[in-house]
Amino acid sequence: MSDLKTMRHSAAHILAQAVVGLFPEARLGIGPATEDGFYYDFELPRPLSEDDLPQIEERMREIVSWNLPFVPEEVGKEKVKEMFDRQPYKQEIISELQGDRVTVYHQGDFYDLCRGPHLSRTSEIGPFKLLRTSGAYWRGDEKEPMLQRIYGTCFESQERLDLYLQNLAEAERRDHRRLGKELDLFSVHEGLVLWHPKGAIIRSLIEDFWRQEHLKRGYQLVYTPHILNQEVFQKSGHLAMYQEFLYPPMSLEGKEYRVKPMNCPGHIMIYQSRLRSYRDLPLRLAELGTVYRYERSGTLHGLLRVRGFTQDDAHIFCSPDQVESEISEAVKLCQFMLGSFGFEEYEFILSTRPEKYAGTLEMWGRAESQLQGALTNLGLSAALEEGGGVFYGPKVDIKLYDSLGRGWQGPTIQLDFNLPQRFEVGYIGPDGGEHQVVMIHRAVLGSMERFIACLTEHYGGAFPVWLSPTQAVIIPIADRHISYARGVEEEFKGRGVRVEVDARSERMNLKVREAILQRIPYILVVGDKEERAGTVSLRLRSGEDLGSKTLPELWQIIQPELKPCS
Repeated sequence: MSDLKTMRHSAAHILAQAVVGLFPEARLGIGPATEDGFYYDFELPRPLSEDDLPQIEERMREIVSWNLPFVPEEVGKEKVKEMFDRQPYKQEIISELQGDRVTVYHQGDFYDLCRGPHLSRTSEIGPFKLLRTSGAYWRGDEKEPMLQRIYGTCFESQERLDLYLQNLAEAERRDHRRLGKELDLFSVHEGLVLWHPKGAIIRSLIEDFWRQEHLKRGYQLVYTPHILNQEVFQKSGHLAMYQEFLYPPMSLEGKEYRVKPMNCPGHIMIYQSRLRSYRDLPLRLAELGTVYRYERSGTLHGLLRVRGFTQDDAHIFCSPDQVESEISEAVKLCQFMLGSFGFEEYEFILSTRPEKYAGTLEMWGRAESQLQGALTNLGLSAALEEGGGVFYGPKVDIKLYDSLGRGWQGPTIQLDFNLPQRFEVGYIGPDGGEHQVVMIHRAVLGSMERFIACLTEHYGGAFPVWLSPTQAVIIPIADRHISYARGVEEEFKGRGVRVEVDARSERMNLKVREAILQRIPYILVVGDKEERAGTVSLRLRSGEDLGSKTLPELWQIIQPELKPCS
């Protein structure tokens, strides 16, 4: 455990000691360190609010100042049960532990189950801050009691803590759920996304660009139905592997149908619709396919965790000797797409065979070797995630980093020898015999929902001009300037600019301020002077005033911004 993680874990114990001091009847859950801090779960006599956190923080500071040692002890299991006789959640953990002795740590008179490690003394805790409270089911199970979780963070220095809190505040300002409402992009109903007109424009632009680039690269676009006979998902293995995430079957004419959790079986059915030759390979089928997976209500989170989402999905059917080149081209396409949307920092992660897997060890070894070989030939290095592959094959994931340095799940490339075997997907080779094809599953953006959430937070809602729902707004100073404004609107609409006139009977300054809040890239103010000169007064959403511009000058500014970043 790293020093910072050890410090945060120790801070979680101090948090629990502080809460017990303030609420002696508290029942303790668990309190681990996390990537960004720590938390502890409690069952308390009353709901906590944000107003309670300063008092808990103050109690924690007292404990830190006492300079108590963190002391480990090996205690017999029966004795431990007596020590935690009023702690039902601890009793549940104790009952599951192997062996006759249990490790506990204590600082002062506060004891907790823990394997450690911890700091030597409470005074070694660095600057900390309690952040928020939330509800959390015991062990993440919605059938279990709802506990109260207190989140906090801790750093080695006040400077690092202050920087983290600044970034956290900026992340909250950029939260896609907040901006989705403020900018009227989307709403979410029980994990199902409703795209409003402005959000639909953004999504449509992304999808149109995606289609164009795939057609350039030899992909063929397909559509598959939202439901299929359950037998298809039994054969593919999805029913056995993902039973808890599949929606229940619907009975139609004596048969069981399921809404699809994956697009790949449908693409296999298209491939098998006729006999294929080696001359047909590689066959690249691409679909913006919507899939449905049941997620517990407690796990739903804006566009990031939903019950229905659209994957920018493709499946490449190829011969074994084409695998490495197809993976290489898929990686290059991922890099191109990320660059086109303004993402310059990302890392590759190679995930290997998981504990539950289909196929043979020989298949897995070959697949992992080919994925690694493709990356090596491209001069790319990848972090290794042992056991992180999907059940049908290893994968390369690309984690992209946004403007705040946060990592997001992005493109994925998965090599699959398993499904072709299950579905007997083959081709006629040059020797006239039948051979098994290799499948490459890949998504260059991920899901539309997650990608647009990432885009929204990356840009703080100020999307690149080519993706902005409204690219320019014309604000007439008075009603007599509306006619001139309409003429400017007509000219730029004719050039493909998404422009509108704000003809409301409101003050100009108010309309300018609202346009800035809506992150509209170009704000064009027109009055008597502009109408006489045939110009506009140009302001940017940043608040910068660029002064008077003729319409040709304005076009020279706007035109380069109408294309993707790359």
